[in-house]
Amino acid sequence: MSLEFWTLFGAMILGLVHLSAASFAFKAQVGNLYTVGARDANLQPAGVAARLERAQRNFLETFPIFVAAVLMLEFIGGTGGWLSVSGCLLYLAFRCLYLPLYALGLPWIRTFSWNAATAGLALVMIAIPLEARGGI
Repeated sequence: MSLEFWTLFGAMILGLVHLSAASFAFKAQVGNLYTVGARDANLQPAGVAARLERAQRNFLETFPIFVAAVLMLEFIGGTGGWLSVSGCLLYLAFRCLYLPLYALGLPWIRTFSWNAATAGLALVMIAIPLEARGGI
């Protein structure tokens, strides 16, 4: 399995971590009785729970693009190049940092983390047409 596929697997695990963190933080805020019920009161998370929910939503905005890019590279046999490998590692590493940075409410470094992860995603996407033309 390519390194790009392994980073995709890592991003899948990270998606579950996002989901779990947001869910458990909200449950801690509103109580178990509300979260197992019909949620008719439509309570909204606040504080850390709200930041974790926003971080999860932000992750879900880029994850499908990452999935598509990695699958395209696998399909064309373009994995293993320096652009796709470094891009995938950047995306996953800085996405992993983004969650705790957002939970802690650290604005500038959180934004840097998002920028670095997005730059990694862009590198993976740039690798697709280059690899489709015969490699870089």
